[in-house]
Amino acid sequence: MADPDPVKQQARIFISYKRSADPDERVAQEVYAALSLHHQVFFDRKSILTGFKWAAKIEEELHRADFLIALLSAQSVSSEMVQAEIATAYRLAKEQGRPVILPVRLAYREPLQYPLSAYLDPIQWAWWGEETDTSRLIEELLDALSGGELPRNIVHPQPQPLPASAPPRLSQPLPSAQPMSLETPGGTVDPQSAFYVERACDQIALAAIRRQGVTITIKGPRQVGKSSLLSRVKEEALRQGKHVVFLDFQQIDRNILKSAERFFRDWFCRSITRKLTARRIEDRANEYWDMGLGNRTSCTLYFEEHLLPELNQPLVLAMDEVDAVFDTDFRTDFFGMLRSWHNSRADAPIWKQLDLALITSTEPYQFVKDLTESPFNVGEVIEPEDYTPEQIADLNRRHGSPLDSEQEKQLMALLGGHPFLVRRALYLAASRRASVADILDRAKATSDRTLFGDHLNYYLFRLHNQEELIKGLREVIRKHTCGNAEVFFRLRGAGLVRREGHDALPRCQLYADYFQEYLNV
Repeated sequence: MADPDPVKQQARIFISYKRSADPDERVAQEVYAALSLHHQVFFDRKSILTGFKWAAKIEEELHRADFLIALLSAQSVSSEMVQAEIATAYRLAKEQGRPVILPVRLAYREPLQYPLSAYLDPIQWAWWGEETDTSRLIEELLDALSGGELPRNIVHPQPQPLPASAPPRLSQPLPSAQPMSLETPGGTVDPQSAFYVERACDQIALAAIRRQGVTITIKGPRQVGKSSLLSRVKEEALRQGKHVVFLDFQQIDRNILKSAERFFRDWFCRSITRKLTARRIEDRANEYWDMGLGNRTSCTLYFEEHLLPELNQPLVLAMDEVDAVFDTDFRTDFFGMLRSWHNSRADAPIWKQLDLALITSTEPYQFVKDLTESPFNVGEVIEPEDYTPEQIADLNRRHGSPLDSEQEKQLMALLGGHPFLVRRALYLAASRRASVADILDRAKATSDRTLFGDHLNYYLFRLHNQEELIKGLREVIRKHTCGNAEVFFRLRGAGLVRREGHDALPRCQLYADYFQEYLNV
């Protein structure tokens, strides 16, 4: 192991972990105590700074860090703050070459789910299984901080088999939900999950994808279940014998978004071609590219004359987080191209072979001003709804009925049918991580260290330097209006506000209570 010279090798380190969780906080404290002898280590305990000062401090320390140590446990992998910190570190590493991310698995062997899988799967990781591993882990981290690499662990992450007595996964509601069969809420919900709630929008989307040559737009605020619905659409498309290519626009490097040619040819066309390698589709993008014709026409010809004829099978382009393109100079060309493909189905049979499924959390008309150039106002436009009281009652039953009927109403009053928060509340109650009384206690619900604190802290972190959005949210809470339409739709896309008649309102009572305190309303 290299000698950790505190003068020559001192580094700035950010420890990302799930607060108030065990063993996360315990390991974080021990790692902090050991590494801080030789390095400058930031270990967020939120004991002094609060509100936006705390969020600004997190942002500052991430920008200054040389390394980010990510402690990954069964609890932290679903933490919105841990995900936000890792996502920020990943973006900064692309932009400025640091921080280096050092993942540490805390007795957690499961495959990482998206989005963490996209950031961390290519990286070697350290392993901690029990208290006796702490000293060895610290040695490995010190070595990595001094220029070495984390060891290639012999314990590979793999799904843990359920005990023989465990019931198989059911697609129908469970009559009871023991803690061992609960699913931690967060991220895309498997369509086969016992906790997937089918809504009216599901049937509309599934009926659409069964047809040939369709355009589907799924739009709505954050955490309403858009990606989960898209997964179900993809699953149904495969059942219909269609080939599915999934594109996550959130994973595009920012440098690519600065160049129309790199985006259209090198990312869009080549990503799709690579995903079709099993069908022996050859990459001929360079051959088709003609800057005299432009990116839009070159891309169209590549599909019309090469990809679709060679595939000779219905193809679904499932595109998540297309909002990433809205801030680019070429957004009109890209979305106008998709709209032209939709229109071409009327007189060119080859385009009936292509289905488009797009997800956005932003109101597209803010960015695609010409409605004839927009793919978002044709075909099926689907907006997933918040849960109804009946759906909350059904989901409560699937969790083993930890709430009685009166408590279901109180939960609806607090969370307003917010899909993710309802799932989290029922998970906490069914797993006995929190009492029902505490969950329904408005003061405890907004505490930063319990219940929904991780979720609410995430919003503080994202909002802290967005003065326009902060001003707009204050206006919504104080006056039930928002004078700036663009700000309202950005807040709505983030999942913070909603429209009821002519009024602009906080998305739910939990948000109203929390931001009244931190925005000094």
